[in-house]
Amino acid sequence: MIPKRRRLWLLVGSLAVLGAAATLVLTALNDNLVFFYSPSQVAEKGIAPDRRFRLGGLVEAGSVQKNGEEVRFTVTDTQKTISVVYRGLLPDLFREGQGVIAEGVLRADGVFVAREVLAKHDENYMPPEVAKAIKEAGQWKDKK
Repeated sequence: MIPKRRRLWLLVGSLAVLGAAATLVLTALNDNLVFFYSPSQVAEKGIAPDRRFRLGGLVEAGSVQKNGEEVRFTVTDTQKTISVVYRGLLPDLFREGQGVIAEGVLRADGVFVAREVLAKHDENYMPPEVAKAIKEAGQWKDKK
């Protein structure tokens, strides 16, 4: 085999390996590219217990219960709700009726154990998926 042809086959082989690796990485990351799931999406997808993901929605009014360092609350998108347990300090902007994103795992009993809780940063901000769910449920209130 002449050196020119050997280099060509080496280049073609390298591109094939690179393409296969890129396909595997993109396939593995497919579900992780989503910023968060709403409670309705969690119910639809049937996410396996102990799989780490982000849960987003509104903190349901009257659901926050503090017991020492442990805080229990419910996240809703007005259609479905998921109970959340969190140990630690909550953000200053955390309160009932506000948007929240919690990162953690869903236990087999359906309770979401959060490792981190993020509250919305601005009075005008709401995750688009949550805003859409609230509008579809007829609960949207325009600020005028």
